[in-house]
Amino acid sequence: MNKLTKILYNCRKATFMIEKRMVQPLSFQENIELRLHLVTCGVCRLYIKQSHKIDLMVKQILKSPPPANIRLDDDFKKELKQRIEKELNKS
Repeated sequence: MNKLTKILYNCRKATFMIEKRMVQPLSFQENIELRLHLVTCGVCRLYIKQSHKIDLMVKQILKSPPPANIRLDDDFKKELKQRIEKELNKS
């Protein structure tokens, strides 16, 4: 495995662990691996910040009540229906 491939693999694994730890605790080994990766990878450190902000924004959106009068206009509905039918007919 060349150096670039190894880095990309480690970043992919690190981002998986970053998301996983938002749902459940990481194992001791996963925690150590992630910390070691983050020491050297600024991209994954940035990913943590962005992921955390997105998570907070989604939670905030889900807490706020939806607007009362959400409606799709008839033209949009018609176009959407046509696009769905077109995709279904491709199969």
